[in-house]
Amino acid sequence: MEVLNLIQGKLLSAKGGEWLELTDPSKGKVYGRLPRSSAEDVNLAVKSASKAFKSWSATPPGERAACLNRLADLVKKNAQLLSSAESTDNGKPISLAAAVDIPRAEKNLRFYASAVQHFASESHAMEGEAINYTLRKPLGVVACISPWNLPLYLFTWKIAPALAAGNCVVAKPSEITPVTAYLLSTWVKEAGFPDGVLNILHGLGTEVGDALVRHPKIAAVSFTGGTATGAHIASVTAPRFKKLSLELGGKNAAIIFDDCDFEDALATTMRSSFANQGQICLCGSRILVEKSIYTRFRDALVSKTKKMKVGDPMDPKTKTGAVVSKEHRDKILDYITLAKEEGGTILCGGTQTTPENQPGLEGGYYIQPTIIEGLKYDCAVNQQEIFGPVVTIQPFETEEEAVSIANSTEYGLAATVWTNDLKRAHRVAAELETGICWVNCWLLRDLRTPFGGVKNSGVGREGGFDALRFFTESQNVCIKL
Repeated sequence: MEVLNLIQGKLLSAKGGEWLELTDPSKGKVYGRLPRSSAEDVNLAVKSASKAFKSWSATPPGERAACLNRLADLVKKNAQLLSSAESTDNGKPISLAAAVDIPRAEKNLRFYASAVQHFASESHAMEGEAINYTLRKPLGVVACISPWNLPLYLFTWKIAPALAAGNCVVAKPSEITPVTAYLLSTWVKEAGFPDGVLNILHGLGTEVGDALVRHPKIAAVSFTGGTATGAHIASVTAPRFKKLSLELGGKNAAIIFDDCDFEDALATTMRSSFANQGQICLCGSRILVEKSIYTRFRDALVSKTKKMKVGDPMDPKTKTGAVVSKEHRDKILDYITLAKEEGGTILCGGTQTTPENQPGLEGGYYIQPTIIEGLKYDCAVNQQEIFGPVVTIQPFETEEEAVSIANSTEYGLAATVWTNDLKRAHRVAAELETGICWVNCWLLRDLRTPFGGVKNSGVGREGGFDALRFFTESQNVCIKL
């Protein structure tokens, strides 16, 4: 497998001729290579985008939408190929890629193809004296940097509103999972995008990513990834007055009250704990259960989790695959060791493993889904993002205690609340310091709604018209009557 950059409508290797290895996490084996791009490649891509901007920004929204819809058609047509590539690249079950990642990528493109045609401006009359109206202008060349956990899903989530709004894009997918973004780049011309409107660069974040956010002609940066990297990007872009959207880490709580629908809460908490091997920023890694049902819920959760088997991600029956890399596997295992040192009890899992009776997967990066009990709410394992198939569980006695524990971390991305008390649902949701709160559900997403976090979970909002506002600049025009 050879991944290439897309610059000015051409598929190219890095100017410096260097390459990075592409590893299949289910086997722990190299299966391809991708360009190790540099500042030189960034300069070429930004120059290409700058050249295309005047024409693309003047293109009617309906024509820009048509390009996005044709690209969505190609995603749908090649869904099986993309699902297989996503599974191989990321280690996630192919069933998950086929049911969630690739359909959502198609939906992202179609949503913004529609949304941009309904994106209205405002006007304000001044009592017969003047009228003001607002223009929403594209910014120019923007950088979209996406993570490895939901590769095409989040890549399209960024580029679609940027392109729809009339910007030209230089996008960087994660160097760990670049293949589906590369496949998308091979269809950009077929979809009708003019050369230079969408450029896709591959390489290391510390090299090509850093050069991209520092480039003087990049007007805005949309980044999803780790909080430390987000802080670095913020420090670089702030003195340059670039617009910035950061979707960062999470340490999300699931709060389960004793009046919940027990079976629904149990099944959904299983999913919110271990979907995509826990490698979703919205996963609930801290499970808080009201004391009166704690033992019953804990035992049922452990029983179900013990039945989960890791397997070959390419097997449609597999529900739990590999984590994304050796380095990430080792980081997760280090946190499990730390949990023991902090006084935690491993109720199930806690070790690396290998799929049974599946030769060829012995070198893969697999961890058995893990539940830990007995930790203090403010210990490192309960405060720091692990981003793997590891959850902690603890009891609470009062609503106030549950909210206090949930709000105790530096993160504030999402939470789930399980209760059939409507007043309590509204009350607790309002008290939680999160950008998103799901009540009696999880990952139920309406693309029209704002998405993002508070505290160290990020800055700004994506989704719906919020994304189109981010990728445009407002200009007030005042006409005297």
